[in-house]
Amino acid sequence: MREISLDRLRTLVAIADRGSFADAARALHLAPPTVSLHISELEDRIGAPLLSRKRGHVRPSAIGEVLVERARRLLADAEQALADIQRQVQGLEGRARLGASTGAIAHLLPQALEVLRQHHPAIDIQVAVLTSQETLSGLVDGRLDVGLVALPQPPEAGLVITPWRRDPVMAFVPAHWQCPARVTPEWLAAQPLILNDATTRLSHLTAEWFATKGHQPVPRIELNYNDAIKSLVAAGYGAALLPHEATAPLPDKRIVMRPLKPALWRRLGIAHRAGYIERSTQHVLDVLWNLRLA
Repeated sequence: MREISLDRLRTLVAIADRGSFADAARALHLAPPTVSLHISELEDRIGAPLLSRKRGHVRPSAIGEVLVERARRLLADAEQALADIQRQVQGLEGRARLGASTGAIAHLLPQALEVLRQHHPAIDIQVAVLTSQETLSGLVDGRLDVGLVALPQPPEAGLVITPWRRDPVMAFVPAHWQCPARVTPEWLAAQPLILNDATTRLSHLTAEWFATKGHQPVPRIELNYNDAIKSLVAAGYGAALLPHEATAPLPDKRIVMRPLKPALWRRLGIAHRAGYIERSTQHVLDVLWNLRLA
């Protein structure tokens, strides 16, 4: 079945509005034969006359009036769709889908969302809590536009992964414990522990840190939610190893933070697809990049 083009409908509406083929042709910047051809093609497609000519004036037929009414709506919808898309192309509005771990969402991402709300309120940021591997998979198959991932990551075809931040991992210890000024694997391995679960990059980092001194401690509990871990530390349930961003608020007064010996760092990267980047996604990338030293 042949489709009806918007150009043909636009010609019909112009004739209905102006009452003349010649006036419609001038308004549309078309040759008069082209206007006649558009109406002929429409009438062939519909199977009925769409216009009637009386005393030099052209009016829609009964069927033509119905089509003109529908055509006005279709043309208005098409214009609105193009205007909406143009606003997205210009970065005035749009959508960006972002994947990040709970660690990044707890402190870093809210800062970025606040800046985006102030400067780009019409951009809808959709956040998914995912592991780094899930985030990379979502970028590859098009379900995500931006990802915050733990580093290092192996190269992935079609993706750009840029180092973003390096934050120290600290020992979070109940304040009533007696602990050294710098916490070592030997000392911490002898304490009750609350650690990130084995699916996280931080779990691998901390396991390697303990292994440098030959330790493989078994935690009392494993979680993948840093605020919950801090709450358990404050309650005296155990000690934890967590990253600490420079601008993050100080922990509960029932918790003390101690640097590690040897030092340990949590490294994060920003990932996105290679090639063309939509303006809404670029705004998100720009705001995140400005947080690299925060």
